[in-house]
Amino acid sequence: MPSTDSLTNKPYQMTTSEIQAFQTTFMAWYDVHRRELPWRLNQEPYRVWLSEIMLQQTQVQTVIPYYERFLATFPTVVDLAAAPEELLLKTWEGLGYYSRARNLQKAARQIVDDYQGQWPQTSVELEKLAGIGPYTAGAIASICFGEVVPAIDGNAFRVFSRLLKIDADIANPKNRQIFYDAILPLIPQDRPGDFNQAVMDFGSQVCTAKNPTVGETDLAPFFRSYQDGTLLDYPVKTKKQRPKPVALMAVIIQSPQGVLLQKRPSTGLLANLTTYPLVVPADILPEDEVLTPEEILTYIERYFQETYAITLQQLRPTNLKPVVHTFTHLKWTIELLQAELVADVDLAFFPGQWYSEDALQMVALPTVQKKLMARIKTN
Repeated sequence: MPSTDSLTNKPYQMTTSEIQAFQTTFMAWYDVHRRELPWRLNQEPYRVWLSEIMLQQTQVQTVIPYYERFLATFPTVVDLAAAPEELLLKTWEGLGYYSRARNLQKAARQIVDDYQGQWPQTSVELEKLAGIGPYTAGAIASICFGEVVPAIDGNAFRVFSRLLKIDADIANPKNRQIFYDAILPLIPQDRPGDFNQAVMDFGSQVCTAKNPTVGETDLAPFFRSYQDGTLLDYPVKTKKQRPKPVALMAVIIQSPQGVLLQKRPSTGLLANLTTYPLVVPADILPEDEVLTPEEILTYIERYFQETYAITLQQLRPTNLKPVVHTFTHLKWTIELLQAELVADVDLAFFPGQWYSEDALQMVALPTVQKKLMARIKTN
């Protein structure tokens, strides 16, 4: 196993003739095997940018229908900048990580207001836009504007760590510069955008994490780790910490007007999205006390009364299996409770409203809320 100390072993450096041969072979592979994707129909930066943001944390085949629907709803960056947030989130619904959608709109407004509708054309300027990091900036700058700059994502880490035997830990953000410096000389001056897209395709189709088929391609002689049988030792990556477990309770409150949903706070997880009222027992129950189920319900009733001036009626467990939902750093386990309210209760202190079945169809609902709704329907 290679060392994780980035200073121990320097990446292999290709000679000029090796670089030229690699570029020729790599671009020839791409010209034959490139994926036909809707955002590759042209190099319009709005289309490329949208695809790159959607592809964060989401697979290509999943993204395509969302991408096409989003473009149909917001055909230009001006349309996106002017969109109502509710429509934006509804159009994004199902992709998760809603901060991506909000940052899309923030960046669109920056382009319209600060750049007079004209896209910045360098990776440095692109990184000044909301939600655009080094990878996305490199992708847009190279594909749309021909800047010779790497676009370093998981595919690039995997391909070039194996190609050049780079043993720097890719979980350490400081080591990105090592990859940047190693990749930059390999990018053909006349096809930087195609090169970065070739890395995406080669990494996802050939140089995969578990079952790479590099040896079946003409590129095998260039891969130093393939030549010495260490291909699967790269990339070097320390393990992530497991998501922290958090227990919650979702309170399904019903009346003749429908179901009561709350709008989440404007910051934090699921910001501004709509869910059942969610309670974190650890925040409202006394510490170091063993409580009966009835006592826990009493504390929840008191919480609703003191926080929202709402008196829950017939608060009770559903006895359904809890819903488990994992975010990047948190693992929610949600117990479902039920209660009733009179339809004309004063909701002045509650951040939400009643929703009928039809009204729910028009609201952007996060995946965890859809899981909760599916679970309650089994009751």
